[in-house]
Amino acid sequence: MNGCSRVWRLIWFGAADGPTQMAVDEAIWQGVGEERVPPTLRLYAWEPPCLSLGRHQSAEEVDREALVVAGYGLVRRPTGGRAILHIDELTYAVAVPLSDPLARGDLLASCRRISQGLLAALAWLGVRDATSHERKSSTLTGPVCFETPGEFEIVVGRRKLIGSAQMRGRGALLQHGALPLTGDIARICSFLNPPVDPTRVRARATTLAEVLGREVSWEEAAQAVAQGFACALGLRLEPGELTPWEIETAQRLRQEKYAAEGWTLQGSTGGRRG
Repeated sequence: MNGCSRVWRLIWFGAADGPTQMAVDEAIWQGVGEERVPPTLRLYAWEPPCLSLGRHQSAEEVDREALVVAGYGLVRRPTGGRAILHIDELTYAVAVPLSDPLARGDLLASCRRISQGLLAALAWLGVRDATSHERKSSTLTGPVCFETPGEFEIVVGRRKLIGSAQMRGRGALLQHGALPLTGDIARICSFLNPPVDPTRVRARATTLAEVLGREVSWEEAAQAVAQGFACALGLRLEPGELTPWEIETAQRLRQEKYAAEGWTLQGSTGGRRG
C-alpha cells in the first residue's frame, strides 16, 4: 500500500467531553460514507475523563455514582468491545469508504492493515517489541477492554497497549482506539460494578510511559501516529477541519444520542446507579 500516496484529511481535534467525541466520530463516518468529506484520521483527547461502554455492554457494569463523585463522564460508543476509562491517553479515529483499499476484505483484514500504522507510530516513539495480536481470544466475560487483546490489537510482550474497535455500514468504516500514555492502567477498576481486581488488569495491560520508561506528551504521540499512518499506509495527510455539515450533524447526534440517557444507559434496569 506504500506506493499509493493517497490523500486523507488529518484533524487534530484536541480535548472534549465523551458525548462530543463520539458524536464527531459518527458525523465524520456518515460524511465519509456519503462522499461529503475525504477519508479522515482524527486525533483527540477527553476532558473531563470519561468511561466509555461498548455498543452492547450493559450499563449495569458501571458504578455511575463513583463516576459522578470523581467528576468523570459516561458515554456509550457506537462500536463494540468493553469498558475503557479515557484518561491520560491519545485516541485515534479512522473513517474511510468501504471502497478504500484499507477496507478491502472483511473487518479483520482492515484491522490488520490499520494496525500497521499503529505499529509504525510506536516504532517512531521508540517501542521496539510491539506486535499485532493475531490469535483469537476466548469470549470476553469481564467488563474491562484492556484485560484481553482482540485480534490485531497491539500488545507489548503479553500486555495490551492499544485497544481498538470498528464498525461498518452506510458505505464507510469507522475504527477508533485508545493509546494510554501514562498513569495507572487499572484506574478503571473502582468504577465498575462489581469492582475488578486491579492487579489482574495491570498484569494484562500497560501504558506507553511504562513501556518506554519516560512520559510522552499527547502532542508527541499524535505526531507519531500521523507519521506512522502516513509511512506505513502510503498516505499524504492534509491538515483539515470539520465542515459545517459535520459540525451540525455532530451537534445533533450529541444532543439526541450520545448525551441522552436512553442511549447511554441501555441494559440498565430501573435507573439503578450503583
